[in-house]
Parts: sequence; structure tokens; C-alpha cells
Amino acid sequence: MKARPPKAPPVPAHPLYIPESDEVVWDGRFPMQRVRFRYRRADGTPSGLLTWEMWRRGNGALILPYDPWSGRIALIEQFRLPALAAGEEPIMRECPAGLLEKGEDPEATVRRELQEETGFTADRIEKIGAFMTMQGGADEVLHFFCGRVRLPETAAPGTRGLADEHEETRLVLLPAEEAFAQVARNEIRNSPAALALMWLQINAPRLNAEWTSD
Repeated sequence: MKARPPKAPPVPAHPLYIPESDEVVWDGRFPMQRVRFRYRRADGTPSGLLTWEMWRRGNGALILPYDPWSGRIALIEQFRLPALAAGEEPIMRECPAGLLEKGEDPEATVRRELQEETGFTADRIEKIGAFMTMQGGADEVLHFFCGRVRLPETAAPGTRGLADEHEETRLVLLPAEEAFAQVARNEIRNSPAALALMWLQINAPRLNAEWTSD
């Protein structure tokens, strides 16, 4: 019998969860499970039988680079096939982000991804929070951070990214106020980036005071 992939362990036991079967139907980079189950309703009775396909993405982390001295932020743009499939523009404006390696701390992940995708280093980092991104079909939990970065006057020409992953990212520098306006106009179509920017819009006055005092 083929061993179960480490990225797709059985769903853990819970008083609300009544499992019937749990199988891995695809064992690629991100495994897919087919789970047949019932859940316990509010009155204690079991639901009807459900069959769900669940994508095992695991944990990821992103960082919003912010320069409190100039009031600017840095984002990246890259090609995203699922965006094209959804009828969106395939070049998405995002925060630097990546998946956690086994046993890796989320802050270490964002420090690595920030360097790989922008060339920048954050000397202070604050955690925003952790959020599920697709709870209707995937187990992904995304850890959000904001990092203090001294941004250059203009973005360096060319692109970055890991060549062995065929990754190409382009740096975008924006006044934070313009980025907030883009979110308000629904021009930033990437929800994690929008959420991070909305957090910054609320917290920028505090960060400006704390992060420019040393």
C-alpha cells in the first residue's frame, strides 16, 4: 500500500466532524483529498452525507514592505495562471509571499521571500495576523507581516525571482495613499494584498511614530 503523503494527513478528530472516508486522490505538489463526512448540526443531529475535495496547500506567509520615512510601499507583479482562468488580468499586483518550508518560522519565510522577490531587507517586522484564504476548499493559512524597509527613489529596472522556478517578479513602488485608493477602487484584485493594505491604512500613523523614532 502506498504511504499517505505527509502534506495530506487525515482530517483530525473533532466533536463536530463525523468521517466516513478520507482518501488522497491526487499526490502532486499540493495533494487533493476526497472526504466523505457528516457534521453535527447546532441541534446535535448529523447532517446529510457530504463529499468534499480538499486542496492541501499548508501554510504560507507574506510581507508588506513599508517605508515610514517616505510613506511608500512596495508590491510586486507576476503572471498568475488561475487569474487568467478566472477571467482576470493575468499579471497580478501582490505582496512578496511564499510557502513555509518544513519546520520554518513564518517570519523567516517572509524575510527570504522579500529578498528573493524585491532585493530588499526589512530591519523591523510586525505581525499582522494569520488568516485562512480559501476555507471552502483548501487548508491554507497565510501569515501576514509588515516590514520596515528603506525604499529607493525608483524601482530598479528589470525583473527578479528564482530562475529554477521560472519566476519573474517586477517591483512596483507606490505612495501608501495611492495604494489605499487602488484598494478602494477595487484595482488591486489580490485579496491578501488588499487585506494587508487595509491593515496598514489603519496602523500607518502608529507605525510612522514608532518606526521613525530610532
